[in-house]
Amino acid sequence: MIRPATADDWTAIERLLITSDLPLDGARSHLRSFVVAEHDGKISGCAALERYGTNGLLRSVAVDATRRGNGVGEELVRQILNVARAEGIESVVLLTTTASEWFPRFGFRRATEAPVGVKASAEFRGACPESAVLMSLDL
Repeated sequence: MIRPATADDWTAIERLLITSDLPLDGARSHLRSFVVAEHDGKISGCAALERYGTNGLLRSVAVDATRRGNGVGEELVRQILNVARAEGIESVVLLTTTASEWFPRFGFRRATEAPVGVKASAEFRGACPESAVLMSLDL
């Protein structure tokens, strides 16, 4: 089951981000933008969409190691993209160090420049390493 995150989910989200080697910078302050996957009463995945005007930043896509390969990550990303469309977001960008071959299944492609507003996010201000791949999707 995919649902919006609540304040009570932060500890589980934090654990997922840490075990997935994803940055915590800025995540807690955007907790309202997270969705979580719940399986047997336990948080098994998360993803977030930070909004910057008509642009969005997909971040913190993480799935518990025991649930990987079961489509949880795909469900999370599809839910985030549905939210983005419903909110009138025109493009979504992301930074990744490990999944640049995974995100094209949703239409993401490598990009060279991020929208100005998104550059204000914690991920673009140093939470992600310089080696991260920038990807973009027009909605």
